[in-house]
Amino acid sequence: MAGLSEIRKPINTELNVFEDKFKQSMKSPVPLLDRITYYIVRHKGKQVRPMFVFLCAKIFGEVKDNTYVAACLIELLHTATLVHDDVVDDSHLRRGAFSINALWKNKIAVLVGDYMLSKGFLLAIESEQFETLKIVSKAVKKISEGELLQLEKTRKLDIDEETYLNIIEQKTASLIAAACCAGVSSAGCKQSAVEDFWKFGEMAGMAFQIKDDLFDYGYNNIGKPTGIDIREKKLTLPLIYALNQSSYSEKRSIIQNVKSKSEKKKVRSDIIEFVKAKGGLEYAEERMIDYKNKALSILTHYPHGLPKTALVNLVEFVVARNT
Repeated sequence: MAGLSEIRKPINTELNVFEDKFKQSMKSPVPLLDRITYYIVRHKGKQVRPMFVFLCAKIFGEVKDNTYVAACLIELLHTATLVHDDVVDDSHLRRGAFSINALWKNKIAVLVGDYMLSKGFLLAIESEQFETLKIVSKAVKKISEGELLQLEKTRKLDIDEETYLNIIEQKTASLIAAACCAGVSSAGCKQSAVEDFWKFGEMAGMAFQIKDDLFDYGYNNIGKPTGIDIREKKLTLPLIYALNQSSYSEKRSIIQNVKSKSEKKKVRSDIIEFVKAKGGLEYAEERMIDYKNKALSILTHYPHGLPKTALVNLVEFVVARNT
């Protein structure tokens, strides 16, 4: 499997330019905001979404100024959703560092997330990138709906597989879809290509989220099982499948344990073992690979070259990564 450094090669120059533009896009005359945004930049992730933007655009030619706007807008939205998610989930860690709400409390974290959303939208408006704004606004709507649906279902613990897939399509896949779609749109492509790459990103995003859910169970012995989703009473695909393979009494017992005893480490360990015994990890892996293959099949209709090869490798990386 190609590593991220290999995948980045066709767009290294563009990513370096993007990093400077992204830092500039977050600047503020308010000292507190500047301190917080500096902290965010220092603890940035792998920048997978901007990579999707640039690689999708580069399949159709050279990267344009529009593409940098699209990448900055996507990354600002992604950062805003992470900040807001940490508030919603009452999470104090993000990528091994303290979250914004842990350091500056919830009120400031919510306002920082709002600031980033507004900066992203203004960036698109000022550069008259209205199609990109439309694409990203669609993703914002979906992310909000997905988060609210998950919160509602978490209270009742009645998530079936169809509902789970609907939630992750909205919460995670829609942003990766928007990244791919915005990249292609910035290259001035036909509407049919823009729609294809929304679907491509959606399928890749579904695979990405299922892989994240598998990490919670110590999938393939990569890292220790964490049971964080279980503790937060989130039913993800491995557990949903395992429950569907169980008797009524087994299912009722597990649901009751998730509802009232998920804070106990022993209970979480028992649930993880239950999922493994019922084949939940294998089933989730099959669905993940299926989504990956659907994504890659869309690319077969588009020009071969280094950007496309890197994009294929990025999708492969998404499902094979260790973190």
